[in-house]
Formats: sequence, structure tokens, C-alpha cells
Amino acid sequence: MVELWNIYIWPLIWILAKILLIVIPLFLAVAYLVWSERKVIGLMQQRMGPNIVGPWGIWQSFADVLKLLLKETILPTGANKIVFLIAPMLTFVLAFVAWAVIPVGEGWVLANINVGIMYLFAISSLGVYGIVMAGWASNSRYSFLGAMRSAAQMVSYEISMGLVIVTVLMCVGSLNLTDIVEAQRTVWYVVPLLPMAVVFFISTLAETNRHPFDLPEAEAELVAGYQTEYSAMSFALFFVGEYANMIMMSSMTVILFLGGWLPPMDIAPFNWLPGPLWFGIKVAAILFIFIWCRAAFPRYRYDQLMRLGWKVFLPMSLLWVVGTAGVLVAFDLAP
Repeated sequence: MVELWNIYIWPLIWILAKILLIVIPLFLAVAYLVWSERKVIGLMQQRMGPNIVGPWGIWQSFADVLKLLLKETILPTGANKIVFLIAPMLTFVLAFVAWAVIPVGEGWVLANINVGIMYLFAISSLGVYGIVMAGWASNSRYSFLGAMRSAAQMVSYEISMGLVIVTVLMCVGSLNLTDIVEAQRTVWYVVPLLPMAVVFFISTLAETNRHPFDLPEAEAELVAGYQTEYSAMSFALFFVGEYANMIMMSSMTVILFLGGWLPPMDIAPFNWLPGPLWFGIKVAAILFIFIWCRAAFPRYRYDQLMRLGWKVFLPMSLLWVVGTAGVLVAFDLAP
């Protein structure tokens, strides 16, 4: 019995506890990201934003979730019901599964695997499936068009994102996310690789279907894109998945270019703050830029979006990979 407890039951309880320590703060982060987005955009447009439910409207997101929980899930007549219901679950689960390898502090990671960045890239690529399934299963032209746009957009920008990641990996010499952060103790990679950091951030906007690249849900022509036929909790799962993806992409940007949990300078008072707090501050700063882009920029046309991905970012990131490799070899800086 003692062996059963020590070998199987206790490790299982410990893993479940660690998963809850990731999932619960992430749910709260999503709730307050939605609130802060509405509040910030409201202030940028000289409005109040949410201000009724609780002080400064801080309970608004929880009220919205409760409202969606109490509503009926409506299944369209011609929809493939099983695929229709699995699609939002898939998007939701993938948004949370990616967090298994993200280190928020030194040693603060659920699974410190050697191919962490590849795992993240694979999970972010799988997000397309949930959207395509939703668009196809809805039996609606609007949903299907939105899903097709989304798939094309995500695949297009993943290539340039992959090449940016390759550039960083050449400088580090490891696929482990903790090693990538530790390699930035002398200088954050945003300094030598600034153009690639910009390309990566803009690609994350396209990857998460956010302004100015939210073509899949362009309400002017597609009602709400692939989410058109969704209601109640199935809609809420898509919604939570989208915002959890935003936080995940911001975390990737922070890990690859902004030194993860490392302070800007290893001197007082910067190093008084714990690593996870620095990580949170940096992620919040990137998320603020996400929101700022939504308030400031008009939506791209679809042809402009594709041209930017294939004719600007792809050649630029390819050239930068070659250039970085040349510099690392020429100056004997390769790890």
C-alpha cells in the first residue's frame, strides 16, 4: 500500500496540483485581460468601458461567463453536431496544453523538456484544426469562409514565425525554453535581433487572429466568421481559447526576445523583484500592445495580409537567418 502511494498516487496528486497552479491563474488572467481590453479601448475612445459590475467593472467578465453558462447551446439544423461541439473544445484545450512547457521563473515550469520550443510551435499550429472544424461543421457560408481565411492566414504567418525562431535558436544552441532565457543574461535578443522581434510580434497578431489581421471574423462581410453559429458555452470556449492564445504568444515573445523572467539589469532595485513577477510585467506590456493595435489600426484587406506574409516577412526572415548564420560563423560566436 505504501509503495502504491509513493509510486503512483502521490506523484499523480502532485502533477494535478501543479496543473491547477497553471490553469487557475490562467483563467483569472483571461478574465482580467478581457476586462482590461474593454477598459483600455474605452479610455482610448474617450468612453468609460465596463463600470457597473463591481468597482471599476472588475467583475464584468465573470458576469459574462455566468450569462453564457445559463444560455442554451443552439445547434444549427444542417450542422454536423459532433464536430460542431468538438471544435471549440479542441481550441480551448490546445490553448491551455501549451502552458506545460512555458517557464515563468527559474525552475517554475511543469515539463522542462529539451524540445520545448518545438512543442509550442506544434501546439500553436494545431489551433487551425479547431477553427476549420468549426467552419465546416456549422453548415454556413459565413462560417466556412471565415475558417478558410483563418487557416490560410495562420499557415502563411507560421512560416515566418518558424524562421524567426530558427534565428533565435542559432544564437542559443538549444531548443529548451529555460536555456533560451538563460542565454539572454548578457543582452536580451530584442537588441541584436530587433527586426526579427518586430516580425515575430506582427506574426503573433496574425496567428491569434487579432487586429489589424482579424479577417476571419470581419463583421462587415462575414457576420462573425467561424463563430457565427456558436452560442452559450461553445462560444465561450472559443472566446477563452483566443485570449489564452494571446497570453501564450505574448509569453513566447517574452521568452525569445525579452529575457523571460530576467530583470532589465542585474542590479538593485531591479533584482529585488522575483522572476515570475518580471515575467508577468513583460507579458502584460506585450498584451497592452495587442490592445493598442486593436484601438489604433484599421483592418487589413485580405490581399494586403497575404502580401505582407509571403512577399515581405518570408524573404526578410530568410535573409536574416542567412545573415545571422554568417555573422555567428565569421566571428566564431556560434554556441
